Amino acid sequence: MSQHKDGVSLKHMLDHAREAVEMSDDRVREDLSRDRMLELSLIRLVEIVGEAATRTSLECQRRHQYIPWQQARGMRNRLIHGYDAVDLDVLWDTVRIDFPQLIVALEKAVNQGDV
Repeated sequence: MSQHKDGVSLKHMLDHAREAVEMSDDRVREDLSRDRMLELSLIRLVEIVGEAATRTSLECQRRHQYIPWQQARGMRNRLIHGYDAVDLDVLWDTVRIDFPQLIVALEKAVNQGDV
């Protein structure tokens, strides 16, 4: 994969992680149980982050080992293949705890010129 395509994937990961965090701002975990649109939106955004992670080259992944590639791909797979048993607590923690750290890592990669 070209560096350009890696940059596109990194940017997609960053943009969608940011959107998920912003969407969950001023919300609480219980909102996921009450707001189906919020639940579906966050699921989709997390899926996209994971899918974009699968599209990055091994070279890019080696260059940015501080990005949790396997976790991003794994979460995407859990959501896609386990669509009928999504653990909303895990989804919430992914967006509210893991994504802010992921955003920092992705910003570092993007600022290093991989876009």
